[in-house]
Amino acid sequence: MHVLITGANGIVGRFITRRMLDLGHGVTVLGRQPMEGWTTRFCQFDLSEVSEELPEADVLVHCAFQHEPGKYRGGEGDDPHGFIQANVEGTQRLFEAAKQAGVRHCVFLSSRAVYTDTGNWVVLSESSATQPETLYGQVKLAGEEALRTMCDEQFVGSVLRATGVYGCPPGLREHKWSDLFIRFENGEDIAPRLGTEVHGEDLGDAVLKVLNRDTSQGNSFEVFNVSDILLDRQDLLKSYARVRNITADLPARAPGPLGVMDAGKLKVLGWQPGGDARLQSFLETCQESEAGNQD
Repeated sequence: MHVLITGANGIVGRFITRRMLDLGHGVTVLGRQPMEGWTTRFCQFDLSEVSEELPEADVLVHCAFQHEPGKYRGGEGDDPHGFIQANVEGTQRLFEAAKQAGVRHCVFLSSRAVYTDTGNWVVLSESSATQPETLYGQVKLAGEEALRTMCDEQFVGSVLRATGVYGCPPGLREHKWSDLFIRFENGEDIAPRLGTEVHGEDLGDAVLKVLNRDTSQGNSFEVFNVSDILLDRQDLLKSYARVRNITADLPARAPGPLGVMDAGKLKVLGWQPGGDARLQSFLETCQESEAGNQD
């Protein structure tokens, strides 16, 4: 299978790219620069300037998102027009080019930010209300709609509404909590936070599961939640302190409430995320990696 991947150099894209390569699939990275040291092909790509021609391929996985560095919500900075133009219009042009190139299945990485913030403890299913309050969520929802309108028997679309993604991206030393762990060990005040998380490898497996889903019943477009654990920052840092054998002040527990995503549709396809055990394994791996770097 030949797979086109946008955003392959990013945190999420690296997990997906690594999984595809490990399974023997051919991967072409659509991006601004090739991935050095990776056995991938390369095609110049920018969301702001999507070419009308893409390499022939079986699958497109669209992870790229143009935003201010380090930000998703609020990622428009002082240029909301450019933000919308790249991420909505650019995404639509990309889907059109992919269909023209013979792509049979497109996977779009969306976000839990598309859901309405009810301010209550609720279970969010794929049919829950989608009235995002951030421009980021609105842009992701527009991308979903752009894909939906193009899908047919020859061009299948799957949307993954992903929660926060943790884990050490393949080829990188740092991860989303690297700075948090450093500040914690340095005794800095840490703000309380409650969130939902999924490991990047589990997200990569989710991509494979939706690519293999049965579309013989005419379901050419489907949306899937991707979420695994509910995690309070106090619990995360308590586990990290135990693994590192350190003593530091923990943040207060976050008050909530928070909508919890139901990933039942994905689990019907055989998806089995790692849960708390995978989080613990990740923290222990962080400990071993840092110990190795000190030698």
